[in-house]
Amino acid sequence: MMKRCAIIGAGITGLSAAYYLNQENQDYAIDILEASDTPGGKIKTYRKDGYTIELGPESYLGRKKIMTELATEIGMKDDLVINNTGQSYIYAKNKLYPIPGGAILGIPTEVRPFITTRLISPIGKLRAAMDYVIKPKPMNPDVSVGAFFRRRLGNETLENLIEPLMSGIYGADIDKLSLKSTFPDFKVTEEKHGGLIKGMRANRKKMNSKGPKIGQFRQFKNGLESFIERLAEVVTERGVQIKYNNKVQAIKQTNSGYEITINGETHYYDSVIVTVPHTVFKDWFNDGPLDYFQTMKTTSVATVVMAFDESQVNNKANGTGFVIARNSDTVITACTWTDKKWQHAAPKGKTLLRAYVGRPGDNVVNENDEETIVKLARKDLDKMMDISGDPEFSIVTKLPNSMPQYEVGHIDKIHAIQHYIATHYPNLVITGASFEAVGLPDCIAQAQKAALKIAHR
Repeated sequence: MMKRCAIIGAGITGLSAAYYLNQENQDYAIDILEASDTPGGKIKTYRKDGYTIELGPESYLGRKKIMTELATEIGMKDDLVINNTGQSYIYAKNKLYPIPGGAILGIPTEVRPFITTRLISPIGKLRAAMDYVIKPKPMNPDVSVGAFFRRRLGNETLENLIEPLMSGIYGADIDKLSLKSTFPDFKVTEEKHGGLIKGMRANRKKMNSKGPKIGQFRQFKNGLESFIERLAEVVTERGVQIKYNNKVQAIKQTNSGYEITINGETHYYDSVIVTVPHTVFKDWFNDGPLDYFQTMKTTSVATVVMAFDESQVNNKANGTGFVIARNSDTVITACTWTDKKWQHAAPKGKTLLRAYVGRPGDNVVNENDEETIVKLARKDLDKMMDISGDPEFSIVTKLPNSMPQYEVGHIDKIHAIQHYIATHYPNLVITGASFEAVGLPDCIAQAQKAALKIAHR
């Protein structure tokens, strides 16, 4: 008799978990329970009139190979595209500044570009150079990203160069963001080489020895949603049932498995993989260390896409976009010149701007309607570019409470939670972006790990 496994959520984590579980152990009958009527979660692609526009996540890091490997396995290798490279900028002190050459996530690795940049004052540059004499210090056991980089490179380099690049990844306050949970490799590099700049210079030499530089990011010629559609198709062909409009209301442990209440009806499963955000599952599990999710913070963000005729936007910068220092008086936190970064994103002769809105602690996304958010974003973009007339169309995608905040101590709490689940909830795994990483390949990696746990129990 086949065992039954419920996977809650048909986002990228849930679909990937179904794929890997079916691949590893075909003795499971798998149901994916999805509250909405479509798969993909935050991944949505607008495809119309020659445009391919991401409304959620834009792409994924190519160096995290698991997503490329999965795409290849499901027959999408030829659909992969690599981003165009170009100068990136930081908006600070009411001006766009090129990010200094050789900087890796804002950390300088070349002397001349850092010395000549006007983004950092002479005093700020001298303070950053003290990294060569400041000895590594234990994390005890975790520190904020802000505290680590302030100590190594000083306030100015952190706030004008590093923070705009790093905090945007997690939509977080860099002075609360956990180093151990997000960028632990920087601490390893610092300790190995006795300093951060020295270590990053050594790492960069290794990277350069691997061949010519290409874009870091990957996409699909028909958008990220095409990957979701293909993955859903593959798992369905293999016998997985994706049950849409099936909202889970409760999960109850029994002597031999789990009773799941779905749309008011109770169903039995031997195993469960939960992949939805903690804002959803926190009401199902709150005992022991799982009560952490009752108070774990989130940030609301939104993307604002504006399409123009290229004659409307005077943008001669040979770049892919810019991020914004938090000491700037703006609502937007970054902007991608999407048609320059991705050739497949817009028809020839069109300019596509994609702005990001939402910082920790502000309520811009929650308190304003879409029309107001477009106006606020346009007001900011007019400070940075010469734009005439209204966009041909605009699309606002609100993602309320979508960015989990990995504050100091997060990963240690997660490890305690994972141990508690393993000992108190046999044949149940909770995983996804609320746990260890928010990037798409990270979600796939966590899905694979969860599937293997269930498959071999």
